[in-house]
Amino acid sequence: MSIRAIKAKKFKEAAEVLGTSTTTVIRSFKKVANKQLVEGVRLPKAIAIDEYKGDTDAGTYQLIIANAETREPIDILPNRKKETIKNYLSQYGADVEIVVMDMNPSFKAAVRQALGRPVIVADRFHFSRYIYWAMDEVRREVQKEWDKYNRTKCKRMRHVFYKRASKLSPIQQWYLQRYTEMSETLKVAHELKEAYCEWFDWAKTKNDIVEVKKRLLAFYRKVEETKLPAFLKAIQTLKNWQVEILNSFSFGYSNGFLEGINNKTKVMKRNAYGFRRFDHFRAKILLNLKYKEIGVHLG
Repeated sequence: MSIRAIKAKKFKEAAEVLGTSTTTVIRSFKKVANKQLVEGVRLPKAIAIDEYKGDTDAGTYQLIIANAETREPIDILPNRKKETIKNYLSQYGADVEIVVMDMNPSFKAAVRQALGRPVIVADRFHFSRYIYWAMDEVRREVQKEWDKYNRTKCKRMRHVFYKRASKLSPIQQWYLQRYTEMSETLKVAHELKEAYCEWFDWAKTKNDIVEVKKRLLAFYRKVEETKLPAFLKAIQTLKNWQVEILNSFSFGYSNGFLEGINNKTKVMKRNAYGFRRFDHFRAKILLNLKYKEIGVHLG
């Protein structure tokens, strides 16, 4: 019954299959949760944190904490508030030396206040997207001045601006050339995006952090010469997080696996039509991940 209660989409569904009441299934589920899930554990040397939209009685967003080495989830906090994170890390994070996170100033402040000066690693996806957002902002502004056909077509073909130019198909290259020739501003924006990608791809293969930083600063100068507002804004964010960005190349940690866990969480939430109680949803997530190798056929 316990495994069925964990794996079922809803407690009511498990109860119908087992021929018992929903209350009995929930009682069994809680028994396993209380036995298997320890409240507050001593955190390891390297952790990764990320938020997800839970929509429970504890708040709209919750925070998941995982082992950055083993990629196993450790705990889920009821909300993403600075004080909540700081208090938890202060209590259980004596051994933590490295924290991987997205570029949330509140997270950074909480981590520093709780742990002193740990190594903070910015997730690569999260800092790279600022460049792509800048590229998209320029595209949207430029195409406003075009006729309806080209405006609509460029929007539909916007992916050609995001892909590496070297990976475009012949037809995609044709569209890229067509629209960059229609706007010098768009052409410059695309060249900046490509320059960033060149730096990023190169940096992932090198251990020389001094040279990585040197080339990043060269990219900043290239952006500053163009004076494109969207890209100037993007590199200001990169500058604010430069130490954490460079740490991502020095230490090699990523939050990508947490995105995978959050996707599974979204599926659980959708299948159950949401969870009102945070404690139930927390246990459901952690126990499903704990027993991910066990499959149960319901029905």
